[in-house]
Amino acid sequence: MICHLQWFRDLERWIPGGDSGGVFEHPMVPLEDLLKQRQEKVTVQEDLGDWQPITIHFDGSVDARQRTAVFKGHMFAAFPGDLVFSKIDLRNGAITVIPQEFPKVVVTSEYPIHIPDREQVDGDYLRLILRTPEFLYRIKQASSGTSGRKRITPEDFRAFEVPLPEPPHQRRLVAAYNRALDKARKLEAEAEKIEKRAVRQFEAALGLVPPPDLPHRPFQIARFKDADRWSHEGILQRALLGDSPPESRYEIVELGDIADVSYGIQKCPSNRPGKHPRPYLRVANVQRGYFNLREIKTIEVPDAQMPSYRLQEGDVLFVEGNGSRKELGRVAVWADQIPDCVHQNHLIKARLDRRVADPHFIEEWFNTEAGRAHFFRNAKTTSGLGTINSKEVKTAPVPLPDSVRKQAEIAGLLKRARAYAGGIRAKALKVQSSAWQDFINSIFS
Repeated sequence: MICHLQWFRDLERWIPGGDSGGVFEHPMVPLEDLLKQRQEKVTVQEDLGDWQPITIHFDGSVDARQRTAVFKGHMFAAFPGDLVFSKIDLRNGAITVIPQEFPKVVVTSEYPIHIPDREQVDGDYLRLILRTPEFLYRIKQASSGTSGRKRITPEDFRAFEVPLPEPPHQRRLVAAYNRALDKARKLEAEAEKIEKRAVRQFEAALGLVPPPDLPHRPFQIARFKDADRWSHEGILQRALLGDSPPESRYEIVELGDIADVSYGIQKCPSNRPGKHPRPYLRVANVQRGYFNLREIKTIEVPDAQMPSYRLQEGDVLFVEGNGSRKELGRVAVWADQIPDCVHQNHLIKARLDRRVADPHFIEEWFNTEAGRAHFFRNAKTTSGLGTINSKEVKTAPVPLPDSVRKQAEIAGLLKRARAYAGGIRAKALKVQSSAWQDFINSIFS
């Protein structure tokens, strides 16, 4: 009998055995033998000039940050091929290799920069291996500091050992993973193309006249009372286009003319679940065109109040607020998936007159850019969170075909196209997930 001793704190490691050996197929090498820290200071007086600040996402991708922002003090230079990570968010996967399209990058001291020894290691291989569950767990364990602000130091980072195949094998692994990502991106692009074409057909069926393109203005003057609008784009739309409804071959009606609009229940200590717990929908449950019902919480609603709050089949739910323009006012139609379900006050309900309006037509209309333009122009923003209210939902314009049957027919074409595009996106996700698992399996024995 072979006895294996292990620290109790290591029992939840991703692969049994932890650091006991036999976990990796390849020899282990400390990062300090593969990396050299770059610490080239850049002194910023007024603006960044040619230097490009960046954002590193949890998936390892890189985006440019606004360059016109004023920075002062010391920052640090990074160049294509350098390995850069976030001290705080490395445990979430925020590590990247600077791509060629960013020739002169500048970051703060919160983003240590390292130069890989290219004779021993491929930088993209390191980027991938350090984002595997095994290493993310180890990074979390090595991070220190107050809750929510834990960091990993460059010294602790370089103390990690990584499995190191021969460089040609590293490059083959990275190339195979990148080919799969390219395939997934092409599938995503195909799905996007299908959905955009279907939306154009939907809008054409309504006889919509597209609004003129907004001019590019590097700066503009706006009244203070308009400054809390969703964005400078919203201010520009209001200034140039006003609040006029879209033009259509069909009559334009306000949603409040064909629906009763109301808020849900405000969550507070007095309605914690007790004798009458009811399932309720939160913002997270209402997605664009569908409901995510994996996690449903309960709230106290006495029997006498249920007639006022109970959701009915065909109710249209709008998300009141979101930090993303794309998600503000997103809509889904309730199909009575959960009996006696209610909704919280951050969701706005529209109960339609079914004699004149089809719920799925209303859903599809408000999930298009044209349908949500009213919300974009009128949403208020506080600390980056855009919000709409019941008044803005009631006054939202709808081009309404005079036949419910016609509405359902027009909406059905778009809904089927979205479902087809969703299938392609699911395939893209499967390709990407399989590629990631193949990479992990090739490293861990």
